[in-house]
Amino acid sequence: MSALAMTPTPTQDPRLAGDVLAHLEAQLGSAQRLLQSVLAQGIAIRNQDVDGVVHQVAIFQAELERRARLEEDRARLLARAGAQLGAAPTAVTLTQLTALMAPHDAQLAQARSAELQGLLAELTREHTCNQALMRQELSFLDHLLRLVDPAAPGDAGGYTAGGIRSSGVSGNRVPPRPSLRALDLQA
Repeated sequence: MSALAMTPTPTQDPRLAGDVLAHLEAQLGSAQRLLQSVLAQGIAIRNQDVDGVVHQVAIFQAELERRARLEEDRARLLARAGAQLGAAPTAVTLTQLTALMAPHDAQLAQARSAELQGLLAELTREHTCNQALMRQELSFLDHLLRLVDPAAPGDAGGYTAGGIRSSGVSGNRVPPRPSLRALDLQA
């Protein structure tokens, strides 16, 4: 007998199919919420809206916490599928998983998976763009702060851990503030 004839054909599991499709729908909703937050954060960064950036970071963080539960659900679904397929949960592919589904459900799962991959790719691109914008904004802010309050040699300037302004001068004497102005220009 050939090895092919000995491999059991997986049987369809409508309950697993429904659970997988519902899970993919939940993943899509989560990815869409993350993308909306990242896009709103990008707008806030461009508008130099600090409160808006902080608000969107909080929304993003809360959604990441919800995604941790989704990942636990995903692991359970893969374990169920792996048990039926005789494979380790980490080795279960979408193709193997859809073998446990009716053809219509398999097509839906593949379409939702492709949509999810597209959303996650867009999310990654936008998040990377936001990180670059933040680095640029922070670099510009650092430049402006150094112009307004140049530090003494050997002093990084800024604030101490206790929130006290570092003057760059030893003792209690505070040096006179330079008379510099900065323009708020937007591109």
